[in-house]
Amino acid sequence: MVDKDPSRTSADKPVAGGTTRTEPGEPGRTGGTHREPRAGARRWTPRGPGLRTARRQAVGLLAALVSIITTVVVLILAVHILFAVFEANTGNELVAWVGDRARDLAWQFKDVFEPEDPKVSVAVNYGLAAVVYLVIGRIVVALIRRAA
Repeated sequence: MVDKDPSRTSADKPVAGGTTRTEPGEPGRTGGTHREPRAGARRWTPRGPGLRTARRQAVGLLAALVSIITTVVVLILAVHILFAVFEANTGNELVAWVGDRARDLAWQFKDVFEPEDPKVSVAVNYGLAAVVYLVIGRIVVALIRRAA
């Protein structure tokens, strides 16, 4: 379709969807995107789906990071419990490293209960620490996700 009206400029020619192109802020034309601010009005700032998406992604990343850290802590405590219950070789570097990290992580829980069997003591106290870390971690993740 060819428009033969010479009084129309290229900016006024119809485009897809039946709309007319206009330059923003041109006086006397409709459809421009420029608006003069009212006196005393705050300056308009763009808030589109890009900012919301970026915030959601950042919150999701933070929640995932907290979840991963919580999982690693619980795994270290659980592996230490397994090593203690099955009497792993404490001379092994891996067993020693896991035991050192578990002792650091179970700081206040190491002697909450004092059963006579040392295996049961490790299982109960370090297991309690693991459960506390797991519950607190899940609560923190839920609070972070709710903030989004």
